[in-house]
Amino acid sequence: MSPEFEDQQETVFQNAIRNFLAPIASFLDDEKVTEVMINGPGEIWVEVAGKIQRASAHFADEDSLRAAVNNIAQSVGRRINDEEPRLDARLPNGYRIHAVIPPCARNGTTVAIRKFSKVQMTFKDYIRLGAMTPDAAQFLDICMRLGKNILVSGGTGSGKTTLLSVLSNRIPSGQRVIVIEDSSELQMDYEHVVFFETRMPDEQGRGEVSIRDLLKSSLRLRPDRIIVGEVRGAEALELIQAMNTGHKGCLGTIHANSASDALVRLEALAQGGDGQLSERALRQQIASAIDLVVQISRYGDGSRRLTAIEEVLGFQADGTYHSQPIYRMGRLVKGADGRLKGQVEATGTVPSFMEEIEDHQIPFPRDKFNSAA
Repeated sequence: MSPEFEDQQETVFQNAIRNFLAPIASFLDDEKVTEVMINGPGEIWVEVAGKIQRASAHFADEDSLRAAVNNIAQSVGRRINDEEPRLDARLPNGYRIHAVIPPCARNGTTVAIRKFSKVQMTFKDYIRLGAMTPDAAQFLDICMRLGKNILVSGGTGSGKTTLLSVLSNRIPSGQRVIVIEDSSELQMDYEHVVFFETRMPDEQGRGEVSIRDLLKSSLRLRPDRIIVGEVRGAEALELIQAMNTGHKGCLGTIHANSASDALVRLEALAQGGDGQLSERALRQQIASAIDLVVQISRYGDGSRRLTAIEEVLGFQADGTYHSQPIYRMGRLVKGADGRLKGQVEATGTVPSFMEEIEDHQIPFPRDKFNSAA
């Protein structure tokens, strides 16, 4: 996409804010607001510091809200109508929007606009915010250096993409990285990176380019590492096979509530591929492909924290995946300020690739994994 076209999109979007999105323009400008949720013209909610609160703003009526959504869709080259009542797109300023219109949305046109911080997070920021410990951050940094295949798991809004960005920026120099996303969200400052973004079909249902299509193309473009913004379809099979064919240090995110759930979900998604793999062969490939599952969660106090780092060792005779927790969230206690106090702790388990860490003379001794208990 040319810079001129992007500038044109940005101009159209800014006009849409002034002319159609006036009721929420102040929230979009407010850096403290991370998400704006519109449940019909008369109900607007915003997320501030992980907490959701109702705003007094509202749209005049359903027609004005619908006009705003239509205008946004046009500005990003998408459509939303009776035949296609859903809109999923990245706005020119990097925000992500999803909208559903009536009759599917019974409250009226329903919209969520997720904002992404323009400030690039680092491991130091995670440590400062209490989202992870220095040892856990250093361990993840080492895993990126050693080229471990990592699956970042978490629920909606837990911070998977932010953590993926942090991990991506720790890739050692001198490699060719290909990033594949539905909507470009990953903030990555790297010397040799190629960004791919999917394309929706046109009104005749033609021209769609899926994550799976782009993954197939990426394998022919000499990548050292492949990063998939979110694994949620049959592309899981291609990613697993890429990880098993010499592409070390691949990354992806997946919706799941635990590390074990993440592996089961990855398996279910991969089964949607057209490969003729048996269930046992697929599980063997997953167990061989994924080195670590990193779990991140959003808690009731609005904080987002690393909750577990598990190493995948294979699968067992009963068909379940064999994994071992290296770090796990300790006890959380609510403080006087309402914030939860606690952090991930070493479990006492030394990773199976400890000798690799030592062979690379990385200063991270075995006693770093000693349990505090």
